[in-house]
Amino acid sequence: MNLLSPEGLAVVTNVLDLAGVFASALLGGSLARTMDFDLFGFLVVGFVSGLGGGILRDTLLQDGPPVALVDPLYVPVAIAGALVAFLVSFSERTWDRVFTVLDAAVIGIWSVVGVQRTFDAGLDWPAAIIMGTVTAVGGGATRDMMLRRVPAVFGGNALYATVAVAASAAMVLASRLGSPTTGIVVAIVLSLGLRWGAVRRGWGLPNGRDWQPKSALGSILRRGRVLRPDAVRLLRRSGRRSGAGSVHSDHEPREDS
Repeated sequence: MNLLSPEGLAVVTNVLDLAGVFASALLGGSLARTMDFDLFGFLVVGFVSGLGGGILRDTLLQDGPPVALVDPLYVPVAIAGALVAFLVSFSERTWDRVFTVLDAAVIGIWSVVGVQRTFDAGLDWPAAIIMGTVTAVGGGATRDMMLRRVPAVFGGNALYATVAVAASAAMVLASRLGSPTTGIVVAIVLSLGLRWGAVRRGWGLPNGRDWQPKSALGSILRRGRVLRPDAVRLLRRSGRRSGAGSVHSDHEPREDS
């Protein structure tokens, strides 16, 4: 049973969206501080971090101009988040805790908003999960590429985009069952729980190296070596006779020291 009317759900969605903008702009500002940017740098990074995901989502949905460009509250809220990061300096320990909670909350909030905006545009659940994920990770990915960092969405760290997919799927399922209000709560709580476990307990997906073939070639690639021409013989099975089309070498491959 849904506790909110359609009008109430729209209001909650807007409030959550603005909260996500502020929190993500604050996170972007924190990165600007670590890179010793000036005030303008803080504002640019905060703007991209806070509004990038929503603008990307609305552009893909093609359901009118992006909300951030037509609603007069979005840009000031993003600027406010960046200014707070510029004016307030937290200790490293305090900021580590704040960052973890804010980051997890933003993923859940924007997953919810992305799903709801997609349903409002008349699209079905597959698009809703995709747009929920894009909304949650798009701004951060754009910010990281602008700062020449590897986006967290590409992996190599704790769960990130996977959390957004899970939160979006939870919101979609609850909406299909007629209870989007429950979906909002479940998606945000799920995001907080998964992200906390990922950061504190090291939950993550396997990377490419974990799935490389257990062979001589795989061993070489896992160690990051360059495959030398004479190392091709490592790929031949022991005792295999040379014949037409086989690889010959006058030198045995050297062992690395």
